[in-house]
Amino acid sequence: MNELTIQPRADDHMQGCVQALATVHAADRYPVDWPVDPEGWLTPRSMLDAWVAVDGSAVLGHLVLARPGEALALAVGLPSQRLVSVARLFVSAGARRRGVAARLLDKAIDVAEADGLRPVLEVEAGATAAINLYERAGWRYVGSSAADWITADGRVAQMHSYIAPSGDQT
Repeated sequence: MNELTIQPRADDHMQGCVQALATVHAADRYPVDWPVDPEGWLTPRSMLDAWVAVDGSAVLGHLVLARPGEALALAVGLPSQRLVSVARLFVSAGARRRGVAARLLDKAIDVAEADGLRPVLEVEAGATAAINLYERAGWRYVGSSAADWITADGRVAQMHSYIAPSGDQT
């Protein structure tokens, strides 16, 4: 086993990202419906940057930083220009419990703070492992809202909004 590193996502990571995403979809139904274009799904139009967790050449995890929507900015009570949204965050099913997600979240905070931005995210209420991770890492719950999609178990998705910890608590 090599050492886990967090790197900017490059084109040669995409096949590994899709493979890792496939393990997450099989284990957790994330995303709920497998995308027709997985590489496109991993590169949303609002994307500003993307990072991967790798061990040697194996992609273990993925994270996108994106422009937040106005609804998320409203939920956290800050202008969208002061925020960056964490999206497409996942860790392959075989790489869990190794601190991969925590390392990716730390990278998101570091990159955002370097740009004078505050990270925010949304997570579906049924994703209890992810919610536990965010709360253990000090992310603060700021509210919930109904989404416009249906979960794998047939419920209307309930999205929880979180804001990253910050020394200045803005």
